[in-house]
Amino acid sequence: MINKKSNGDNFPKDFLWGGAIAANQCEGAWNIGGRGMGHVDLVPQGCNRFSVMMGNLDNFNDKNDTYYPSRTGIDFYHHYKEDIALFGEMGFKVLRMSISWSRIFPNGDEEEPNEEGLQFYEDVFKECHKYGIEPLVTMTHYDIPLHLVKEYQGWESRKTIEFFKKYVRTILMRYKDLVKYWLTFNEINCITALPYFAAGVVVRSEEEKLQQIYIAAHHEMIASAWATKIAHEINPKNKIGCMLAGGITYPYTCAPQDIWQAYEVDRNNYFFADVLARGYYPVYKLKELEHKKIIIPFKNDDKKILRENTVDFISFSYYSSHLTCADPNAYAEKGEGNMFPTLRNPYLKEKESAWKWQTDGLGLRATLNAFYDRYQKPLFIAENGVGGIDELENGEIHDEYHIRYIKEHLHNLKDAIVLDGVEVMGYTSWGCIDLVSASTGQMKKRYGFIYVDANDQGEGTFKRYKKDSFYWYKKVIASNGEDLD
Repeated sequence: MINKKSNGDNFPKDFLWGGAIAANQCEGAWNIGGRGMGHVDLVPQGCNRFSVMMGNLDNFNDKNDTYYPSRTGIDFYHHYKEDIALFGEMGFKVLRMSISWSRIFPNGDEEEPNEEGLQFYEDVFKECHKYGIEPLVTMTHYDIPLHLVKEYQGWESRKTIEFFKKYVRTILMRYKDLVKYWLTFNEINCITALPYFAAGVVVRSEEEKLQQIYIAAHHEMIASAWATKIAHEINPKNKIGCMLAGGITYPYTCAPQDIWQAYEVDRNNYFFADVLARGYYPVYKLKELEHKKIIIPFKNDDKKILRENTVDFISFSYYSSHLTCADPNAYAEKGEGNMFPTLRNPYLKEKESAWKWQTDGLGLRATLNAFYDRYQKPLFIAENGVGGIDELENGEIHDEYHIRYIKEHLHNLKDAIVLDGVEVMGYTSWGCIDLVSASTGQMKKRYGFIYVDANDQGEGTFKRYKKDSFYWYKKVIASNGEDLD
């Protein structure tokens, strides 16, 4: 496919520059405006966080002396006008954000939506347009009404598809004149590692875990196809994308076993996009599930819905590449990853932050090419960034490590577009304003161009400050990516 958006040696003229946030990490106001509890409101900060995200819950009660960071976020609910004005000052063309499902349907299974929640997002979207910012809206970003988890087992229940369809139709109708870019599920492939966090699945036993995950994954993919169908019916100009946790996987050595292992890891990540972009379950996955005795609950017109309602574009998050080895003993020296385990790559630098993720800008170019070669659909980088500890000194924040990281990745993004011909719609840097980290629940892990005065316990003035990277990214956008220095 020829990239018709190509602009010679530069980014496309209509390239969508911006940033990304998520309701459950920034909004706060968890019990205000008619919002019901979301399942992520029970994901704690601290040593038990990942265990809960993986589906290990005994009950749905609050724990004493436990802080639940998603309930506070950065109070975007009350600061959105100020924050969007700052995004506008940077020159954003797009803001990726999400809607909290439980702010629209507090329990998820009501007959009528919560008007106060609907009005809130209408006001937010209108504020975006005031500054010439297009909203790119994720329908569910790790955000399910807790009631649906408690009463219906989250996405493990087929009934959740029907509740989701009602929610989707409601928001698509309400915002049909305000939003044209939509994503269905955030990082849909993360369900395999974090079933509760990604799909509200509480694991009953290790023996049942894989079956539970693939039932829920099937229901999410069917729901995604339905959302695509509904969106195109309401407005044929709507553009609907899927969203994956991305990052190409390298083999640890040139041993054939390592080559195959890397191939399998990547293919397992592609699986969700294979279904949503091509419209059917690939043979390799059907055979794998057959061998593992996993049953996919196809019903009614599932196959028809998938086949006839493929996504318009593919979006993904990219933080770094991954490294894998067939020999499990090699994992003695692990590297830090976003959600998935990876080996430390001796050829990569570590990110200049307390979390020591490794930096691989060329890996972004490779990931873009891999997606485009496989699907020949437009791509969107929905998340990319680095979390670090920033110090506020006399009202200033000098985050040179952040600038270096983004700059390296934008150079490789430009190469993918200009040299390789990959069609990329836009780029939204993750956490364009500091927010609660999904992986750690911390505020001190800061990704933003804008500093928020709040600590890990949700305490502070919540005042916003522009970092050095704010002015740098503003210059990048103003030059349409020509000035990356």
